[in-house]
Amino acid sequence: MVTPLKDSSSLDIPGLERLIEHLIQGGVHGFFILGTTGEAQSLGYSIRKELIERVCGQVLHRIPVLVGITDAAPDESIRLANIAAENGADAVVAAPPYYFTPSVNELRHYYLSLADRVPLPLMLYNMPSHTKINLDAELVQLLGAHDNVVGIKDSSGDLIYFQKIIRMMEEKPDFSLLVGPEELLMQALLSGCHGGVSGGANMFPELYVGMYDAFLEKDFKKMEQLREHIIHVSSIIYASDTYGGGYLQGLKGAMSMMDICSPTLASPLLSIQKEQMERIDKALLNLESIGVYVKS
Repeated sequence: MVTPLKDSSSLDIPGLERLIEHLIQGGVHGFFILGTTGEAQSLGYSIRKELIERVCGQVLHRIPVLVGITDAAPDESIRLANIAAENGADAVVAAPPYYFTPSVNELRHYYLSLADRVPLPLMLYNMPSHTKINLDAELVQLLGAHDNVVGIKDSSGDLIYFQKIIRMMEEKPDFSLLVGPEELLMQALLSGCHGGVSGGANMFPELYVGMYDAFLEKDFKKMEQLREHIIHVSSIIYASDTYGGGYLQGLKGAMSMMDICSPTLASPLLSIQKEQMERIDKALLNLESIGVYVKS
């Protein structure tokens, strides 16, 4: 879930409230807040705390809420996990601590300590493009043996790696295997994963839920059609000539044109510029013409 912002230090509260209901009405099976699409590492701790409180307070256990607790300081991750538990969240999600590059042995120690200390089930988060660390499949298998480690979100984009983890975790069928890059959602589902955490669902939740439902129904023709739509969304909404926040600029820009929330990005990323919004407007008209988007 994106984090709707009024500015870098305050939430767009009406936008947040609209977004939560938009997603629930769109049929999503859960929320993952304070992840990469949520700009977590650019947000102050007071905003993170407020976001947890507001999301959990509005969702009210209608669907699960997973809270990102990734931080360079383990104590801050624990603090966020405690806030999540106090507000009724269902699980926490942690990528490796960034800046320093820990060894495999240090990562093992870090995650096992985290799993022992957090008051909620812990999901691993593999995001090597942002953390400089790829969680080895063997390490994931080892960590998955811990009673409180319940799954992984893999955003590596490496389907061969993810398929290896799927095979290695067959002996723990309740270990949740979720894929990040939405362009790989169909292939990942067919490979044996349990679902996706798709940024595009902030705009068009029915599209991604539809892919999952088509998989359950073994409607492979529909899956292929929806895959083409998902790739189309990615190519015309996320594309940007600007550096840094291109994906998020396009995503939040489209959401603002859909009257969901503000297009504001947290510093240091720059929000989408007015001249770029013309591209987003054309993209939404294109998506409307093929039935992905229904303008309210």
